[in-house]
This record gives sequence, C-alpha cells and structure tokens, in this order.
Amino acid sequence: MKNRNFEVWAPKASRVDLNVDGTALALVSSGGGNWRVPEGTTVDAAPGTRYGYQIDGGDLLPDPRSRRQPDGVHGASAVFDDDEFEWTDAAWTGRQLAGGVIYELHIGTFTPEGTLDSAIERLDYLVDLGIDFVEVLPVNGFNGTHNWGYDGVLWYSVQETYGGPAAYQRFVDACHACGLAVIQDVVYNHLGPSGNYLPNFGPYLHSESANTWGSSVNLDEAEVRRYILDNALMWLHDFHVDGLRLDAVHALIDTAIPHILQELAQEADALSAHVRRPLTLIAESDMNDASIVAPREANGLGLTSQWSDDYHHALHVALTGETSGYYADFASLEALAKVTTSGFFHDGTFSSFRKRDHGAPIDPVTPTWRLVTFSQDHDQIGNRAAGDRLTATLDYGQLAIAAVLTVCSPYTPMLFMGEEFGATTPWQFFTSHPEPELGKATAEGRIAEFEAMGWDPDTVPDPQDPQTFERSKLDWSSVESGDHARLLALYRELIALRRATPALTDPAFSHVRAAFDDDLRWFLVERDDVSIVVNFGLEELSLPVLEATVILATDDAASVTGTVLSLPAHSAVILQH
Repeated sequence: MKNRNFEVWAPKASRVDLNVDGTALALVSSGGGNWRVPEGTTVDAAPGTRYGYQIDGGDLLPDPRSRRQPDGVHGASAVFDDDEFEWTDAAWTGRQLAGGVIYELHIGTFTPEGTLDSAIERLDYLVDLGIDFVEVLPVNGFNGTHNWGYDGVLWYSVQETYGGPAAYQRFVDACHACGLAVIQDVVYNHLGPSGNYLPNFGPYLHSESANTWGSSVNLDEAEVRRYILDNALMWLHDFHVDGLRLDAVHALIDTAIPHILQELAQEADALSAHVRRPLTLIAESDMNDASIVAPREANGLGLTSQWSDDYHHALHVALTGETSGYYADFASLEALAKVTTSGFFHDGTFSSFRKRDHGAPIDPVTPTWRLVTFSQDHDQIGNRAAGDRLTATLDYGQLAIAAVLTVCSPYTPMLFMGEEFGATTPWQFFTSHPEPELGKATAEGRIAEFEAMGWDPDTVPDPQDPQTFERSKLDWSSVESGDHARLLALYRELIALRRATPALTDPAFSHVRAAFDDDLRWFLVERDDVSIVVNFGLEELSLPVLEATVILATDDAASVTGTVLSLPAHSAVILQH
C-alpha cells in the first residue's frame, strides 16, 4: 500500500511514465493493467519528493493512492513514509461499540484553527464529557481549503489544510493516549466534482449509472474493489483507526457475491484478529435493512452497526412539531414509541415521502447497540436551509429532553459537536471550489433546491461565501456560561449514569417498553428497573407511577410523592424502581 513502490493501475494506457521531480521514467506493464518500475531500477525519492504519473505522454497526474498532496488535489503527489512516525499506542486495546458513546466532529469547524493538531487540544474535554469514540467527518483530499469532506477525490490522502497525514497520525495517537477510539468517516459511493483524475487511469466509474452525487463507482471491476478494500485497511492498519463510518452505502451498486460491504467486513475482521483490538464498521443506510448488521453466516453483510435516521426523525418531530417532507409520517408520539422499541419506524410500512412501502423489521434478537441514533448530526443540521441547530427553536427544557432521549436510548448514542453545550452557532453547507463556474453552480443549485421546498431564497446562505464556513465554527467561549454550562453538566451526568446503570446499556429489544399520550404529550420508556418519563407539553403533568426514586431530573421542580409524579412542562426524569 505504500506509494514509494510506484505501482499504478492504468489499464487504458499504452504508456505510463513516472515523473519524479521533473525526471520521467517509463514504467513497464506487469499484467492486468498494472504498471511498475523496471526490474533493477532504483527510484531515489525521499519523503516529500514530488511525483506523479503521465498517461500516454499527457499531463502530470497525482497518484490515485497518494498519501499526501501538499499543493492540492490538482498538484503533484508527495512521497510520505508512514513508518517515520513513532507511535506510542502499543498498549491500546481499543473499544467495543457496545456500551459506547460517539461524538461526531468536523475538523475544520471543531476549533477556530480548524486543524488536527488544534483538535488534539480539545481531547481532554471529550474525555471529561464521557465520550468513547470520536467520529471524524471525511478528511481525504478535496479541492479548495474547506469543505464538509464529501467532495473528496484522493481517498488515500489527508487534506493538507487539516495538517496532512503526519498530523492525522498525531491525532489518532493522542486520542488513544487519553482512551478515545477513532472512527473515520469514508466515502466510497462517489467522488467530488473537481480533481477526480481516476477516470484517466481506468474504469473507476460507471458511465451508464449515477447516484445523487454523480457517476457510480464501478464495483464490477476487481481492481476498483481492491482500491476500496485497501483504502479501508490503510485507515485501520497504517493509521491505527478503530473504525470506519461508511457513507450512504445504499448508493453502492453491487451485484457481486460477496457484496463489497461483506468483503469489507471480512477483511476488517481478519485485521482485528491480527491486531487484537475491535475494529468497527458503521453503515449509513437509507434502506432500513437489518441484514447489513446480520452475521455473514446468517446471509447478512456482517457490519458492526448502522445509523437509524428514523429515530432522529421521530425525536425531532416530537420536539419541534415539524411535519413537512420526510417528517410527515412521524407526527404522532406513536412513531417515537415504535422506533424506541423496534429500531425502525418504516419496517415494511408505507412511506409517504418515498411514495412506496419501505424497510423491513429488525430481528428482535439483534442487540440494540447495533443501531446508532442521535437527535442532531451533520446531515440533519447542515442540510437544513439555514443550517440551524435545535438551539435555534427549542428552549433549555426541550434541549434537555433531547439529551435524555439520545444518551439513554436503547441504541448507541451519537452527539454532534457542540450539542452537549447547546451551541448557538449554525452548521451550514459550505464549499470552497476555486473554479468560479463550479462555485456558482453549487450556490445556485443549493438555493434552487430550497426554493422548490418553499424556503425564501434570501435565507439560504451562499456555500461559497467564506463567512458561511466561519459562522459554522464552534464558539467555545460560551461553554461555561448560563444554560450552556447547565446543559453540558447534564450531558456529563447522563453519560456517567448510562455507564453506571446496567438497564441503560441492556442490549435486549425485549426489555424495552414504551407508552405515550398524544393529547397530554407525555412519553414513557421502561428499561428493566429504570423508567424515563418525558413531558413534551406546555403544561405541568401529574402522572401515576410505581414506587420509585428519582435518579435524574432535568427540572428541579420534578418530584415523586408516593405514587404520583409531578413533571413540569418541557422536562424529563429518570426513575429507578
């Protein structure tokens, strides 16, 4: 996997030259469309040396497996020796996903500096919060200086504006030193719109099929599949990452047996056995298909976990009352009860948004931790017209309810950076395409998309405006004041309570029950000897309960007298019986 071997797959080429610091060397075919340095030839290329490939005498192109792009994705690659770094995590034994809490962050907006090294300075804060896994939005090379990361074109590189691959090594090593596992978000379903030179080398893309983001990746080609598998192993082995979040796996068109996801799971499991630590694969999937996490021996794909957007949708509607678009089917608290006890809301039911039946039931023997759930994430905030967080419309009590039902859900909870202290900064869709035409098309497309949904186009920020990016950076100055500090203390208490209370990490669907009242707006979750009671409404409620002790309340006025629970508006309690 190391690029100093200077091997490249270019089946379309009749000639391939390796260009090292301006000196060209003709490569020789080694069969199967692969090219290598001639036998007996030594290439002098120390770390940092610029190089690239020329196909049939054309322009210099970056290495498809480039580890470093110091001059951007259109420039030459640079030799990077990952063995130069002295890792200190030999004693690291990893983290299993079961029982864990994930924190999703974007390197460019997590800190004012927006680098991997500056993120290291905030790791003690995450440890104090109680986080187990840091999930990093994509960091592979993209064109421009800032981007969500989903426009990456050089999957093996680390974005230079974040600090490049050496900074990434320091980040992972620092995470492990303080007990944090790292999940890296990777995108194997499409490539970005600028700097994608892979089609110059070979049939990496399907010309006849496309998804939302462009041409589909050509999974019919064995070398393309190997390109994906080797990239996954690079993160997990060479960069010591503990897991991968696989973006939009529903966009991977694969008819082969085994499926590419199954191959990923097989190779990750083999590596896990070798390095003797858990390696986690989490799928983002729109299919509501539990076979993704079913064991391979049961004809499943064998991934560790998958996101459940349905849980987010049900909780979001219960908190905000929004019922437009894909939220329409989640209007009743019955939806929240169903996702709490069954995982998916659409499990073969009719989806009004899709205008068809959707999903399938989850086998009740599936451990609940195999679903990752959240009240906010990068998509559900950033893909709103104004990129507004829940803090823009909810009061403290409602944010506290979101905290309780996220952290204490039966599933693996994930927080989006800043939600734990009620960040008021938006997280908007931002790009930095240097090409004026592409930047203009991106901005106009974004505005047109939301205008068609009824939004005032003047409220949609220009993704190319540098201020859109700057507005999206967390404001850490607010953490220790007022309701921000109060909410942060609640999240810390909830995560600690989750870790200390067996009922809150019990993985059995059969041990979860829910009840609700749409008129009075109360919601109840029972998990073994623990009950979570929520008042979504505007009026104080008096509810009958079994004899219990309040072990957490989001409002000091909540109390149990005998068998009566007094629950203020917009509040929640956790009871132990």
